[in-house]
Amino acid sequence: MDKKALRREMGEKKRAMTAADIESKSAVLARKLFELPVYRRAASVYVYIAFNQEVRTRPIIERAWADGKRVATPKIVDGAMRFIWLDSFDALVPQVPFGFPEPVGDVPVADDDSALVIVPGLAFDPRGYRVGYGGGYYDGWLTAHPGHPTVALCFDFQRVAALEADAHDVPVELVISDD
Repeated sequence: MDKKALRREMGEKKRAMTAADIESKSAVLARKLFELPVYRRAASVYVYIAFNQEVRTRPIIERAWADGKRVATPKIVDGAMRFIWLDSFDALVPQVPFGFPEPVGDVPVADDDSALVIVPGLAFDPRGYRVGYGGGYYDGWLTAHPGHPTVALCFDFQRVAALEADAHDVPVELVISDD
């Protein structure tokens, strides 16, 4: 299946989920994340702000702050993604044209070379390859900032047997599902 068809299929499956399903499965995924040594060791967590039917990240961010970790979220600036330190949800606004929340300002740019990066996506294979939303922002950022531990959180149906990887694709180290 090509990436466009896979994106459409995964989008349909995600839209079929109830709000209660998303919240309960997200809670399971958050608990699994918090048990990981890579989470416990991290001084900082770079994490997306959940949008539509994505795995909810607000509880992860709140827990990271409670655990004394710094949190950064992505922002698209001049066609490239960067992570901006986030100290409050009040510092987020909907981004145009996509509509997902991102930091109001372009600074301060996060600067922890060993931060745990939680990577979003629509489909994931056992090797850690993913199909994202098509912008290539995470692959570009991870290529420019190698060495970060990476984790993807997904609903069980988002796991697929294999994905065709392009030369620019950067796999995540660990994919966790709610099963």
